[in-house]
Amino acid sequence: MKLSDELPLDHRLATVYRIGAGLCGVILLVFGILGFTNRLGFFDTNGSQVAGLSTNGLLSLISVVVGLVLIAGAVIGGNVASMVNMTVGSLFLLSGFVHIFILDKGANILDFGMSNVIFSFVMGLLILTFGMYGRVTGGLPHDNPYWRRRHPEQAAREDAARRGAAVGGPPRVTGGGVGQTLR
Repeated sequence: MKLSDELPLDHRLATVYRIGAGLCGVILLVFGILGFTNRLGFFDTNGSQVAGLSTNGLLSLISVVVGLVLIAGAVIGGNVASMVNMTVGSLFLLSGFVHIFILDKGANILDFGMSNVIFSFVMGLLILTFGMYGRVTGGLPHDNPYWRRRHPEQAAREDAARRGAAVGGPPRVTGGGVGQTLR
């Protein structure tokens, strides 16, 4: 199974993935560039702040790289943008959890403060939500490619009913109630 097989290139969900990746990528890129303009030391942990978050040169570099990865995902679009969003969002959440435990310790080489941890959780959830939008829910519409992938037999029956309706009139409904079949 290829990623490109799952979502048509022109599907409306691709726009959501692109917007999410691009928006979050630009935010991270701006944060990283602001860190570089302040000429922060690469491993400084003296509490230098940019946009209300503690930072140093290493965190600025990581922010620029991750921002560029998200922007690249937005440019490519489709399932690539979705997968990039889900991966980066998960890494942000993991980073938030790790940094909760190493605040005020020598292992805190990124100079994280509590505001950074909260930002990491919020940004991670936002990016993850953009990546998972339309992919994971119990109420996906039947034209959603992820629903179709999970229910191939029913999707084939619905396609056949639509083709029959286009050729020979409306489909005939047999049975009654829940689980009725179209013929």
